[in-house]
Amino acid sequence: MKELFHTGFQIIEKPDIKAGRKNADFGQGFYLSDDIEFSMRWARERKGQTTYLNRYELDTEGLNVKYFTRSAEWFEYIYANRANYPDLLAEYDVIAGPIANDTLYDTWGIIVSGLIAKEDALQLLMLGGTYEQIVIKTEKAAAALRFMSAESIPHEKIAAYRETVRREEERYQQEFVEELSKITEGED
Repeated sequence: MKELFHTGFQIIEKPDIKAGRKNADFGQGFYLSDDIEFSMRWARERKGQTTYLNRYELDTEGLNVKYFTRSAEWFEYIYANRANYPDLLAEYDVIAGPIANDTLYDTWGIIVSGLIAKEDALQLLMLGGTYEQIVIKTEKAAAALRFMSAESIPHEKIAAYRETVRREEERYQQEFVEELSKITEGED
């Protein structure tokens, strides 16, 4: 059994795997993390709504699970999903691996413009911290996900995590610009 977390504006005892976007990193499904700190980074606030941290356990016995590392295969799968291609790994119940940083679209814009090669884009996506995501893709996997509890997240905690995210994004953007400069200077 693995403990997993999901933040949002609802207590979600029975996740709907069809509710998520189809063009997310690992396609449509219910996204979780096994890292409570990372899950808390996703916490947001909305006027008149409570933000919750939902806790689950997942029994993967009997499930078809795909584990990714940051690699060309990971990159291609995310690209296909973000481009809304049919799910290339539809036979898997659960897909786990690193989250793509939010500059993926910027990176693809740079590739399409001809500024850098696809291999260099993968190098750019290797920057920054590695945070794992676990996606429940099928009803079979959703049935193996057991809701444990939910707790409201206080404003102060959300604000502190948002500040942490802001600092991390600032550092990442600096790394990204430095690496992009190295790549483009090396092509002259």
